[in-house]
Amino acid sequence: MSTPFIHKPVMVAEVIHYLNPAPGKVFVDATVGGGGHSYYLLQAEPNIRLYAIDCDSTSLQVAVRNLSAWRDRINFIHANFVSLHQLVTEPVDGILFDLGLSSLQLEDPQRGFSFRHDGPLDMRFDTSVPFTAYNLITQSSYWELAQIIKQYGEERYAHVIAKNIKQCRPETTSELYTAIIDALPQNYRNKSKVAARVFQALRIKVNNELSNLQSVLPVAVDMLKPGGRLVILSYHSLEDRIVKRFFKSCNSIKILTTKPIVPSATEIADNPRARSAKLRAAEKL
Repeated sequence: MSTPFIHKPVMVAEVIHYLNPAPGKVFVDATVGGGGHSYYLLQAEPNIRLYAIDCDSTSLQVAVRNLSAWRDRINFIHANFVSLHQLVTEPVDGILFDLGLSSLQLEDPQRGFSFRHDGPLDMRFDTSVPFTAYNLITQSSYWELAQIIKQYGEERYAHVIAKNIKQCRPETTSELYTAIIDALPQNYRNKSKVAARVFQALRIKVNNELSNLQSVLPVAVDMLKPGGRLVILSYHSLEDRIVKRFFKSCNSIKILTTKPIVPSATEIADNPRARSAKLRAAEKL
């Protein structure tokens, strides 16, 4: 069976290795996206059952198509993984969280995730939720916006950027990008990296990403059978720090990755978006 995906998802071999599939096992892909990791997991071992969860309905529809060969073994669920304990009511053998944005999301101008395409200031994973990045910018005070950019973007120019955003009142991604760039010193290098950090900060806040991750980790461990595996792919230091600290503090797991696994140079050359990925895995005692 040939793959319908242009690029493999990040660290496929490593994810499958740590999930350790075998006939009869039950897995949860809590962020199935377009179905990339699940596709290769099912190719590696078709005789498993899978819960495929995503709060992005568009991505979930793509996953349904891409995983159609195993449709009778998969339960597709449109929901946020923060409700995992309500969505999956049986013990499972493995849970995967891939916390990155998909190409489907980044390349769609209407989603507003990237300044490389002009579009509305949306940034919602779940478009049924009413609160957008535009709402966040307009309803936050200058001080609140600066704190969001500083906390979630780790950006030292947070205050001047927030001030200029409030003054410019952007309505599109390109207007937001311009407001960010214009706030920086004229000779500042890598202005696009600053813009990326600000976009990241707003997206994290809109989707409550870090608080949801913190909430779900102990739930995920509780759901695992003894010997079950938890595998997490993170893409920035804030996420990785939460996972690292949780793993170290949790007495009911054995850490399988002393240091985070990172993509090979070959994979990064093939897929530059993988360059910031870190994989951590643990096994329930």
